[in-house]
Amino acid sequence: MSPDSKPAEPGGSLVRASDADRDRVVEALAAASAEGRLTLEEYSERSDAALVARTLGDLAGLTADLPAASVPAVAHGDAGAVPEEITAVLGNESRKGRWVVPARMNVRSVLGDCHLEMQKAIIGQHVTTIDATVRFGSVTIFVPDGIDVRMSGRAVLGAKS
Repeated sequence: MSPDSKPAEPGGSLVRASDADRDRVVEALAAASAEGRLTLEEYSERSDAALVARTLGDLAGLTADLPAASVPAVAHGDAGAVPEEITAVLGNESRKGRWVVPARMNVRSVLGDCHLEMQKAIIGQHVTTIDATVRFGSVTIFVPDGIDVRMSGRAVLGAKS
């Protein structure tokens, strides 16, 4: 879409989309695919379009025919309050070596793999919360010896350990 083109939706927003906005739409599309609302081909086409979308209007057009409950709201808050996001869609993402671990992270995997290696990472807080969502992929987290790990949630057609 060129800068002087109109948004996909007639009343769509011309506000530039963030990476977090794109990730939320890809996650909604993955959920719709898992529910049988989209075929894998439709999911692939729409998620590719979401990853290159420039405006919120472009993103809204990709989920316009999905139920409102499965489409995430776009956040307009302080960027400092937003947890760090790591997303693997049809590929792999990893963090290893020396890196600073934030207090909160959202890790998403859709038909891909996310690996977090924290053995050499700098962990500056007493508690780190990692919200992991996996759809047909995996998230693997390695922590240093002596770190207490507490897991909650459920595994559907998968496992957690």
